[in-house]
Amino acid sequence: MAAKLVDKKLHNVPGKLRVAELLFDVPVNYSRPNDGTLRLFARSVRRLTTSFDAPKEDKQLPWLVYLQGGPGYGCRPPQENGWIGTALDKGYQVLFLDQRGTGLSSTISAGTLALKGNAIKQAEYLKNFRADNIVRDCEAVRRCLTVDYPEDKRKWSIIGQSFGGFCAVTYLSIFPEGLAEAFICGGLPPLVNDPDPVYARTYEKLEERNKAYYSKFPEDVERVKRIMQYLEENDVSVPSGRLTPARFQQLGLIFGMHGGLDSIHELVLRAWNDLEIFGFLTHPTRTSIDAAGGFDGAVIYAILHESIYCQGQASNWSADRLRSANANFSIDASRPEIWFTGEMIYKDMFDSYDELNEIKEAADILATTKDWPALYDEAQLAKNEVPVYAATYIDDMYVHFSHASNTAAKIKGIKQFITNTMYHNALRAKSDEVMQQLFALRDDSID
Repeated sequence: MAAKLVDKKLHNVPGKLRVAELLFDVPVNYSRPNDGTLRLFARSVRRLTTSFDAPKEDKQLPWLVYLQGGPGYGCRPPQENGWIGTALDKGYQVLFLDQRGTGLSSTISAGTLALKGNAIKQAEYLKNFRADNIVRDCEAVRRCLTVDYPEDKRKWSIIGQSFGGFCAVTYLSIFPEGLAEAFICGGLPPLVNDPDPVYARTYEKLEERNKAYYSKFPEDVERVKRIMQYLEENDVSVPSGRLTPARFQQLGLIFGMHGGLDSIHELVLRAWNDLEIFGFLTHPTRTSIDAAGGFDGAVIYAILHESIYCQGQASNWSADRLRSANANFSIDASRPEIWFTGEMIYKDMFDSYDELNEIKEAADILATTKDWPALYDEAQLAKNEVPVYAATYIDDMYVHFSHASNTAAKIKGIKQFITNTMYHNALRAKSDEVMQQLFALRDDSID
């Protein structure tokens, strides 16, 4: 079914952009469309035309839909995406759709979940917020926005970053007929049934990044130990809850980004400097640390992150179990170095974050849930006819290269740009280079 467009407002944005703010209604559960709706928010963007070109405002340009990473994060405004100019120059109009539960799309928070009832009802509601329903939303919105297009022009293009790439492969599996082409950046998903094999490789990559960090900043070995000791001995508050040793360890999430090592060093330096001078962590330092690793504003990331790898199996707190079995990630001052963790969700987060603590019981229910439907159809991918262009990063800390390569081998006709000179957030950090390579894959031919 098509989404219902309930509101549209147009604005001019610096950078010669014409932006439309769009609101849609879609079913919470597509198999039971009468059981309630969600409100989706999106921004469309095209080049701003001059007054004497005004009729071009209604020109039916081909759509390029951005699928945001996460899960759990809404889209930044169009003008904050460095690649938007390249896409517009290629003749697209671009749609930034806040995935259900994120941004302004029926936002999921502890407070909004409480409206659904007890933890069991909250968990049942949250089961509707994975990639399968995200792409159903996309299809519903596509049918709405292209209803007046000629039938042969109703397909649209998608570009997925990180988890958005996972959604793109789900899209290829479920609704290939809606796609003209797919671009994927650091987001070829592991085709697994549970998170254990994912985190087994992710912890290996984390070991590499920790070694690289302490090799670059050897002075931080003792600084980190001192910070951890202070946090162990003191009850330290931050805006989102409590700053525990485990919370500080989780700053390693940043390791996989361009400039990530330096970003963590800056936080370590600030915290150590506070302890040297004052004997406690100042408010600016605590808020900086909190902002760098907070999940209180994106609870979907915490509560559904492991489920993005589940097909018919339970996650059972995978990252937590594997960390407990790996002494390298214990917070032990007697070890040569205290290593940071990465893109993992742990049980203790639901104690140290106030917002997550309110949904702790629902998180436990979801961690033991087994009846997750399949997200990928390998048979469909094997006969895929949609052009797919992927930027794949050898040193990706979040999507292991071995898993990405295995998935690429199962998508018929995919073309890849593979590099060891970029990290996971290259679409944001090196926009021009990534877009140039993706469109080179599309526009050139290989004999």
